[in-house]
Amino acid sequence: MGTAAKDVIIITTGGTIEKTYNEFDGSLENRGTSIKNRILSKLRLPYTNISVYPLLSKDSLYMTDEDRALICATVKDQMQRGCPIVVLHGTDTMHVTAEYCFKELGTPKVPVVFTGAMIPMGFDDSDATQNVTEAMLAAKLLSVGFYISFHNQVFNVPNVRKNREKGTFESIS
Repeated sequence: MGTAAKDVIIITTGGTIEKTYNEFDGSLENRGTSIKNRILSKLRLPYTNISVYPLLSKDSLYMTDEDRALICATVKDQMQRGCPIVVLHGTDTMHVTAEYCFKELGTPKVPVVFTGAMIPMGFDDSDATQNVTEAMLAAKLLSVGFYISFHNQVFNVPNVRKNREKGTFESIS
């Protein structure tokens, strides 16, 4: 690979990866994207130009088919730029949205990688930074297709699900 900077598009939809803690009332909620300030600004990415598109700020348990259609339409629109895409999404229904996009769009023109986190940014043991960093690298290296990148693994969509007992994702046959 050369040293020219490569563009990566990040579409944010909410989920645990973007939940923030409110110290006044003790709540943990989606209040808009903070990915630039909380993760991207702390990474050294001289070979990656990142465009962030805040789309939704929603817990994935509350996502509807209309939300999935919006995510799918945004992926389709952003695909026209010819850059890899990372979709930040809540883990509870991430595989559902990824499969929805796969069924609607078939093989995309670029790699589309979904990721999220089990523990929100700002907590010492958060997996958010790891998962976002790995998803961005995977998006730059993978061939076209839909994927879920999580905990140092890449899964092809469809045939992936969340394993709630292990707190990660796994392939299904």
